[in-house]
Amino acid sequence: MNLKIQHTCLNIDWNSVSEILKKVGMSYFEGEMHKRAFENSHTVIFAFDDDKLIGFGRAISDGTYQAAIYDVAVLPEYQGKNVGSSIVNGILKCIPQCSFILYASPGKEIFYETLNFKKMKTGMALFSNEEKMKEKGFTE
Repeated sequence: MNLKIQHTCLNIDWNSVSEILKKVGMSYFEGEMHKRAFENSHTVIFAFDDDKLIGFGRAISDGTYQAAIYDVAVLPEYQGKNVGSSIVNGILKCIPQCSFILYASPGKEIFYETLNFKKMKTGMALFSNEEKMKEKGFTE
């Protein structure tokens, strides 16, 4: 694998972003909606194996003391090869002064614990698709 990291939204195939999110069982929209979300984020990271998009992640932030990480996804065949760690650590390095929150897909909490994230005791959510998120195990 020849891992390349990109910190901009230039030349991204947004339909591939949707397909990767679909393959890993995460929420996804049409490519244009992901394009808007990533372009409106504080920090973006895309991972490539040569020219093939294999993963990505983004953070929204005030750039001063708070940030939230979203849409961290890696193609299944590249998981366990430090691609996800490279994406998350890259985001953390871009805004090191910030505290970070995220919600992990059920079953992926251990991955984030290896990166020193801790479970929150007071995390709350108000999802627009409340029943679906409950079915997927995100809420009680």
